[in-house]
Amino acid sequence: MSVVDEMKQKVLCGEQITKEVALCLLDVPLGELTNAANEIRERFCQTGFDICTIVNGKSGQCSEDCKYCAQSAHYPTKCTDSYPLLSTEELVEGARHNKEQNVLRYSIVTSGKALSDKEINQVCESISAIRQQVQIEVCVSFGLLKEEQFLKIKKAGATRVHCNLETSEGFFSEICTTHSYQDKIETLNAAKRAGLSICAGGILGLGETMEDRIDMVLTARSLGVLSIPVNVLNPIPGTPYEHNSVLSNDEVCRCIAIFRFLIPQASIRLAGGRGLLPDKGKACFESGANAAISGDMLTTSGISMETDMKLLTELGFEVKLCNG
Repeated sequence: MSVVDEMKQKVLCGEQITKEVALCLLDVPLGELTNAANEIRERFCQTGFDICTIVNGKSGQCSEDCKYCAQSAHYPTKCTDSYPLLSTEELVEGARHNKEQNVLRYSIVTSGKALSDKEINQVCESISAIRQQVQIEVCVSFGLLKEEQFLKIKKAGATRVHCNLETSEGFFSEICTTHSYQDKIETLNAAKRAGLSICAGGILGLGETMEDRIDMVLTARSLGVLSIPVNVLNPIPGTPYEHNSVLSNDEVCRCIAIFRFLIPQASIRLAGGRGLLPDKGKACFESGANAAISGDMLTTSGISMETDMKLLTELGFEVKLCNG
């Protein structure tokens, strides 16, 4: 029995894969690995595919120095589209537009370290209006908030909080110095204490190692995360990472497959940078991924809902809400 088959059987029997075991999958044949990961996905997640969209609810002039980000005020990027929180009318209209395209989850994302209490009150009114008028699930990504702020957000009707880990704890200080990895972990724990589900993944291609990527997913697993966004770095001119190489399709597929071994029941979600892949993510969806952000990203173009829905139908997926 090959290493891949042996590890697959352990996962299918409910055994949790360790870091040491995951590292053994770095050099196995890619086709064998992705086929096994897809089998694990079929066992634990069946044909369910969780698709969501995001809206840039507050843009630009971010105080944080994340080296990959077009919205950081620290770097001379061409992201000049800066504006305060969108109005309730604008956010409701965006939610309605997405609902009409059969989107089940709508995520409001804002720039900055954290929304102020005044902004939280404003956006809670918007969330309440969305839930009353559109009947779509609402996810939020409002930065490093506290439990009492998340309680307000939950009361308004949101069900999920997103806060990416970005990378491993050991590598995080290389990409950001204005907040800490522990800040992110505490944010996710605060959201959980408030009764919200949590979504946390990271970005591939920052200069991290495969071990860093595995460590990131193991941290997410330890926090109880079941929605794992996987972004592929889109090198933005003006940022410190503007000359980073775009990852190959094969490397991204290998990462997706290993992540599936590590968290077999998760929604592994292709996110930013998917449009850089030559097949727009198809091979990844055959390698264990079973979720995606559709439509445009925050500052870059994405893939249309129409295109995604056609692809998912071809692959035999069924769009549905997964993992809360």
